[in-house]
Amino acid sequence: MQDTVSGLLLCGKTIGFVPTMGALHEGHLSLVKRARQENDKTVVSIFVNPLQFGPDEDFPRYPRDVEGDTEKLAKEAADILFIPDAPLMYPEGFLTRIEVGKISDKLCGFFRPGHFIGVATVVAKLFHIVKPTRSYFGQKDFQQAVIIGKMVRDLNMDIDVVICPTIREKDGLAMSSRNAYLTQAERKVSGVLYRSLKETADLLTSGIINSIHLKEMMHEKILQEPAVSSIDYAGFYDPETLKELSMIQGDVLLAVAAKIGNTRLIDNILVTMRKER
Repeated sequence: MQDTVSGLLLCGKTIGFVPTMGALHEGHLSLVKRARQENDKTVVSIFVNPLQFGPDEDFPRYPRDVEGDTEKLAKEAADILFIPDAPLMYPEGFLTRIEVGKISDKLCGFFRPGHFIGVATVVAKLFHIVKPTRSYFGQKDFQQAVIIGKMVRDLNMDIDVVICPTIREKDGLAMSSRNAYLTQAERKVSGVLYRSLKETADLLTSGIINSIHLKEMMHEKILQEPAVSSIDYAGFYDPETLKELSMIQGDVLLAVAAKIGNTRLIDNILVTMRKER
């Protein structure tokens, strides 16, 4: 992989990179399309990264479909598919970890300790291997994208981090590999997360900015659905620092993480508040 991209860079080619954990869906493929449009060559990696899973999380059963993924990427005309294995990425004696402080322990990081250390470490390794000009991430994983962007700036990596729109099902459910865990009944009601975000965003833009009241409404809306077993968070956050907002102004991240049955789903919407005249 390193020899291949070194040859491309010597020829002056730009490289667009889409790092994934496989089980590809239209959300991933939208990133591949964007990478193809903006670069000479497109590289996609598939690596289910053990470092970002907690001891009681779903690493053993995380969806894997390399054959199906390969077919999808061939149809999208991706140039290179990179599939390293764990012993190659983390050889015996591997000790290095990358931690992006302050923003890694908020939102999902609070409920998944160490998760974003695993994410930052593997993405840094992939960046060094693939040497991309640009790398593409979906807005659904907004915190991940913010963390990767901060890491790139802090470590002077010469890479553009491009955040692309969330791709959704017809009922608004954000596409995710973990959606495969949902039962048929759970899938039918899972659009409740997006609906709660969208209704709250509409209230914000209409001028209702009482964060406490709106947060309570979000929680009530989500918990009205019996299939929702718990809410990790649902509220208003600063898009850069990821701190929860008590006063709503400027750019606002509406974000939610909840369990439908046993499946943890996340979603978000960015809202730009109108400035007062």
